[in-house]
Amino acid sequence: MTADLSQLVKAYDVRGVVPDQWDEPMAELFGAAFVQVTGAEAIVTGHDMRPSSPGLSRAFARGAAARGVDVTEIGLCSTDQLYYASGAFDLPGAMFTASHNPARYNGIKMCRAGAAPVGQDTGLTEIRELVESWLDSEAPSPKGIPGATPGTSPGTVTQRDSLEDYAAHLRGLVDLTSIRPLKVVVDAGNGMGGHTVPTVFAGLPLELVPMYFELDGTFPNHEANPLDPANIVDLQKRVPEESADLGIAFDGDADRCFVVDERGEPVSPSAITALVAARELARHGGKGTVIHNLITSWSVPEVVRENGGTPVRTRVGHSFIKAEMATAGAIFGGEHSAHYYFKDFWNADTGMLAALHVLAALGGQEGTLSALVAQYDRYAGSGEINSTVDDQTARLTAIRTAYEGQEGITLDELDGLTVTAADWWFNVRPSNTEPLLRLNAEARDESTMARVRDEVLTIIRS
Repeated sequence: MTADLSQLVKAYDVRGVVPDQWDEPMAELFGAAFVQVTGAEAIVTGHDMRPSSPGLSRAFARGAAARGVDVTEIGLCSTDQLYYASGAFDLPGAMFTASHNPARYNGIKMCRAGAAPVGQDTGLTEIRELVESWLDSEAPSPKGIPGATPGTSPGTVTQRDSLEDYAAHLRGLVDLTSIRPLKVVVDAGNGMGGHTVPTVFAGLPLELVPMYFELDGTFPNHEANPLDPANIVDLQKRVPEESADLGIAFDGDADRCFVVDERGEPVSPSAITALVAARELARHGGKGTVIHNLITSWSVPEVVRENGGTPVRTRVGHSFIKAEMATAGAIFGGEHSAHYYFKDFWNADTGMLAALHVLAALGGQEGTLSALVAQYDRYAGSGEINSTVDDQTARLTAIRTAYEGQEGITLDELDGLTVTAADWWFNVRPSNTEPLLRLNAEARDESTMARVRDEVLTIIRS
């Protein structure tokens, strides 16, 4: 029977149900394939708090070491802590996490030295094909690893703690020592924020109110996906109860952060992108390129231009953002999904660094967070609305037919279909993995946004 990993190996990572779709023997094969494709002589690995993560990570290390490669294990970490280690140690890396997915899932996020992403077009396809070929092969293999060279001395596997160095690096990029004291509620969702936040925040003028800091990969309180409104309800309630200045929620592997203001109201990731972009441009003398994907708010490129920068619009997805960051020499990038990318962090995404920027901006003035972000939150947005459809292509064609040729309206297909008018825009993108269309709409006022949103949904769902 031919192995088919197409459901396990996604566009940017490996992700599936353990042990139904993959297990430790397969993780060992992924370790061997990773080092073969990257040509690595040494790698670094880390893992989150899911019950299956330590075993999968160790198996991956065995597969790599059997090929003569030295492995540095940093153990429990957030994904951006693994990116830090990849950048600081100049090694390819592998992070074992399924991010915000339910407990039965796990996965691998891989990168080359300097945290450069390994995605479908940058090595992940070759890794998948190697693993498939080895699973299909019935020939015995030296040391249990297909392709291992007889006589090769196994690499070493050593442990190294990087948490303090990671925290010091972040604090060196944003100065919070002179801000006014702030009270901040942090919801770690029983994920890796509970591991990293205490160390990163240590010694700063912050009164921390922790929520769900116990590391528990079964997620007993709520899913660790703060973009789902149901998962920030507890945080929204707690912030005003504590008379806190703001609240921050991290996803399971703590590479994304979501912010609520002093009233417990969600702050748009687009507003956070604009705020951080303005700060990063100020740090770079009012010059620099800022990347944003095509469904961030109009306010993002406006703020970038107002602060002397050059906005560059890209497709949705971290591999596209990171590639454009490198090509353009960009200083910062942001997505609607609360991923934030920094030149000073090897172009990788780190929710923690974005959170520090928000804290520094708020603590550097006397006003509330809601007042501060108002200048960056200028339009009415729908948020992402998913619709199940039988035929994605037919529905997109119907939308195009409805709008093309209308005076004052432009269409582009950089990623799905974007339709733009003077006072509004919307984008409809097909999901790569499900029979869904994803709608995002924005307008200069709420009533116009609602009208456009409902018009498009009628076409999608007809």
